[in-house]
Amino acid sequence: MFGHLALALLVATSSVTATPFSGVPAQTKNDGKASFVSKVMSNARRLDEDNEVDIDLSAYSIKFVKCQFIKSYDDELAEEGADSVLKTNRFIIFRLCPSSSCAYNYGEYMVPMDDYLEAAVEYQAEQQEEMCNYCAEVCVNDDAAAEGDDAAEEEEEDEDEDGDEDGDERRKLRSIRRKLAQNVDCSSCGDECEKIENMEDNGYVEASNFIQCQQIGADDDGTEYYAGAMCASSGEKIKIGVFMDEDCSQLDSSLSAETYIGAQLSHALLKTVYESDTLVPCVKPNWDVPADDDAANGDDAAEEEVEENEMCVNLYEPASKCETKHGFQSGLSDNADYYNQYAQEELVCALMDTVSNGAYDETGEIVLKSKSTNIEGATEATGGQKFALTVFILGTVGLAVFAAQLHSKLMKGGTDGLSNQGGAMA
Repeated sequence: MFGHLALALLVATSSVTATPFSGVPAQTKNDGKASFVSKVMSNARRLDEDNEVDIDLSAYSIKFVKCQFIKSYDDELAEEGADSVLKTNRFIIFRLCPSSSCAYNYGEYMVPMDDYLEAAVEYQAEQQEEMCNYCAEVCVNDDAAAEGDDAAEEEEEDEDEDGDEDGDERRKLRSIRRKLAQNVDCSSCGDECEKIENMEDNGYVEASNFIQCQQIGADDDGTEYYAGAMCASSGEKIKIGVFMDEDCSQLDSSLSAETYIGAQLSHALLKTVYESDTLVPCVKPNWDVPADDDAANGDDAAEEEVEENEMCVNLYEPASKCETKHGFQSGLSDNADYYNQYAQEELVCALMDTVSNGAYDETGEIVLKSKSTNIEGATEATGGQKFALTVFILGTVGLAVFAAQLHSKLMKGGTDGLSNQGGAMA
């Protein structure tokens, strides 16, 4: 019952432009909807957050869906008498997808951008470091060893050719097995890692260093400039923007962060966070380099303990969840510890649909001309609402005409009466 009442409130507060007969009091275009957004996000959490819940995510991968700014009502700004009572909140929508695809049996989630970027950048930076270590130990060393073996073989041409060929074949097979243990392109990883290592010497700085709001400059008149993460390309990308406040809520799109940082930004790491074709497995990749003996003997049969990817766990626990409608298994509906989130799920799903359908622009303002509403499948006003509005307008015009005619008749009648009275008195 609560869910239906809350959803009705959501529609009433967010679809003022789509519904001609709203009972919502006059307010700014953002206040009503933004206030409800804030309530939904704050209520859609587990009540027992101190207790960890054991959910197996090993069969899933994280997929970035969208970045979105949303302006919502803020009590502190209202108490301070600020020019605007709307605070810019940043959210990321992501999915947990089965290993096979992300078209069904997935879950959709919404978390604050800072939480997502902190977890995702930490994971991707770790993977980048592991990749370079692997490249140096496997690709570069094996190639160098192979070149040394080739030189030695040229000096020993008189030795048994069959033995040399067998030894060379074994070395090649060992190298191939070691390189295939991870999906690393040995033909390019060396150059890539060299660029990463010499980034600052080449005039670049990693863009992910500025995902948290921080001051990057100031003018003599006291104007301060801040850098922070921002949504770009309709939420499909994340870039570093320049803001005019310490909360990074007032974006100045005419300014470039590179101007104040004094270096070019490298997005090599940051783009791995939002690339549409990137899936982050919830099983932590194994970068251990196999021993030569194990690789040569093909000793791959030993079972290894599966280690969970902490990024998945850290994002899943606090996220607002929309799982049941997408067929996600072993989530809210199967776990009593998430009963509060399960009760809010219908509202959370509606909010995510609104965000995904473009109801907000990149700055977090509501797009009044957007055709999306908080009811899935609804667009603008219904036919009945349009008909009612038409009848209301025509009726109002008709009443206005009738009132004018009646007023004219009354005035004319009053004048004639006075004239007659005047003639009788005379």
